[in-house]
Amino acid sequence: MNCNQENTSILDDMKMFVPREANRAISFTNKEAAFYFTQSHQTNHVEYAFFEGLNIAKNRIFGGYTLFASHQLLDNQKAEVWAYPYKMVRRHEELTEELWMFDHQNLLEIRLIGAQGTIGIALKGEHLTYLNQQDQIAFFRSMEGDWIVAVSAINLSPLQMENQIITAEANADGFYIGVCKTTDEAVTLINHARHHAAAMKQERVKRMEDFLRHNAQVTSQDDTLTLALNWLNITMDQLVTRQQGDGIYAGLPWFNEYWGRDQFISLPGATLVTGQFETARNILLSFAEFQNTDEDSIYFGRVPNILAPENIDYHTTDGTPRFIIQLQDYVKYSGDTAIIEELYPAVQNSIEGAIKHWVDDKGYLMHADNETWMDARDTNLNSYSPRDTRANDIQALWYNQLRAGVYFAEYMKDQVNVDKWNGIADQLKHHFEVDFRDPAHPYLADRLNAADEPEFSLRPNQLFAFDMFDDNDFKSKAIRTAWEELVYPWGVASLDRHHPYFHPFHLTHHYPKDEAYHNGTVWVWLNGIAMQRMIEAGQEETAYQLFKNMNWQALNLGVVGGLCENMDAYPHEGERWAKLTGAYLQAWSNAEQLRVWYQYFLGIRPDLINHTLTLAPRIPEEIQTLDYHVNIGDGRIEAAYSRGLETTYRYTFKQMGLKAVIDLSPFEMVQMDIEPNMELVVKHAGSTLTVTLRDEQGHVIQEIAAAPSASRVEQEERNDQILKDVEFAKPISLENHPVIKS
Repeated sequence: MNCNQENTSILDDMKMFVPREANRAISFTNKEAAFYFTQSHQTNHVEYAFFEGLNIAKNRIFGGYTLFASHQLLDNQKAEVWAYPYKMVRRHEELTEELWMFDHQNLLEIRLIGAQGTIGIALKGEHLTYLNQQDQIAFFRSMEGDWIVAVSAINLSPLQMENQIITAEANADGFYIGVCKTTDEAVTLINHARHHAAAMKQERVKRMEDFLRHNAQVTSQDDTLTLALNWLNITMDQLVTRQQGDGIYAGLPWFNEYWGRDQFISLPGATLVTGQFETARNILLSFAEFQNTDEDSIYFGRVPNILAPENIDYHTTDGTPRFIIQLQDYVKYSGDTAIIEELYPAVQNSIEGAIKHWVDDKGYLMHADNETWMDARDTNLNSYSPRDTRANDIQALWYNQLRAGVYFAEYMKDQVNVDKWNGIADQLKHHFEVDFRDPAHPYLADRLNAADEPEFSLRPNQLFAFDMFDDNDFKSKAIRTAWEELVYPWGVASLDRHHPYFHPFHLTHHYPKDEAYHNGTVWVWLNGIAMQRMIEAGQEETAYQLFKNMNWQALNLGVVGGLCENMDAYPHEGERWAKLTGAYLQAWSNAEQLRVWYQYFLGIRPDLINHTLTLAPRIPEEIQTLDYHVNIGDGRIEAAYSRGLETTYRYTFKQMGLKAVIDLSPFEMVQMDIEPNMELVVKHAGSTLTVTLRDEQGHVIQEIAAAPSASRVEQEERNDQILKDVEFAKPISLENHPVIKS
């Protein structure tokens, strides 16, 4: 394979030119414990620049590099830059720089093509210490941690070291940088690279291509949609690593560790919708190993919130319910019932530990003020966003944890716990419907405080709690309220703009950043639940505007191809778009964008323990064609969609049989028993819906004409009326705003 002309049609079609004025973040991981960060032209970001270069297992190794040709510094600010999924390319007039990272190796290749005379490289970073040179390799001590950094020419060429610049003849082609614990290991790694770099590049490229072809395949007449989904899948997969067993980095640059909450929010979009079931299984088993099993501890039954190389922490309430809920989702997608028997004790401990230490006489799950996802505190450990003692999203998660427990208990034929946990869930839902609503507010209370009083700050957490009540009209009113007060074109704010504690900017001189973190700052991961609720209310066109905006952002702003953690609620004066803040690449932001695409726009929702698959597509009008596939269990659905005078959905079921439930509102639901390799065709024109099932030879097995459902028609009309002309939230004047101080 020629490493300079890789035959990588999918990946090369994804290359992104980065204009000098954009100066975007570019980031790669090695799928283990290392990531490399730079900016395209100048690494100067106020928060991220500190992390320039190579980082391994929370250690800063070196702070990037500068290149020289014939002893002249190459100025990145003058370069033309392209980002590929697998490499970065800078063109310095007649010279071309390529940066590669390799899978499962702490190894970089910096290739410099077209040079004459000599080439040079200088590693950056305070406390990076030059040690010595031997066998044409220069050795350094890393900035942090006890690591050896080895630098050699790509082609075995002598090195000269002068003024911290390592120089070689131009025919050396560039440099390898390997990082190991000992000098001997580093020499072995460099020598391995010299002999096998081409194969290692090919393996990395093939992994990414195979992932897009077999796990995340989608094409559309809308090339921008296809490009955005491909990039979001690639940057999401970057964060699925093996730092401590299989896991998902919460985000880069500073969350290169596994967080329970983030892990399980991210799991569906990161692994399940793309059929990476072995990875999902390993993540679940890994966290189960760290479950607190001390029955005398108040944290009995919890899984960690933080699982880092040097730190395990249980101080959160929502991570454990999400663990159990995602265990259920994993079984629904994979059909892996063996894991139920393996982890049922963990399910029991999670629920019984909560009952023993945290559940009150109404069935509510109690918690401290900073034990929800809104957990920022000041230097005195006082919460900036106190949500004790019963936050609405915690009660919804607890309710769904109980229902998931029942799901597993039924499989295990544990009738005692089926009855017990159902009883608590029913009691919880009954009290929630009464306690979290009142006639004066078209939305839910955010929490009940210690005095049993509802607190009606308008926050997005209510969107997670729609399973807790059955009033559909109220749901639509709450969706409208949340959308128009919290959902900006760039994402969902953590507090409404009229609240006296609303902080419109995340990074500002007016107040500490953590003060704003959950009091106005936009959290991109919340877009997922906001879009889901809009789609459930029949407003996929509205939801798609936000979805498109996030695709545009991934392709044009911030880290190439991915979504950030946070944004300001308001654009700064003279700007049209809010500033990106927080981690430059955040797992749950990417994952929720992908989850909603698969589960709610495409409408693919399996439940293999019950051998059923719901097909509920809600595809926006501007998408005219789609071809995609989804891996479920041991099989695959190959699907195609086209819109014209008649809208057609085609599903071919490869190596899988189940009961399909076709859900296209406002029609009656249709159920059909599918056998392997059958084709299901759904055609919709006006008030007619026809569902046809064909065998492998194309013979019609069954055909059903579905009629509109009177109740669904009525509810759809009511939703349309309540949500008519709904708009994004708009900034309002900050004059005399209590948190903006001169």
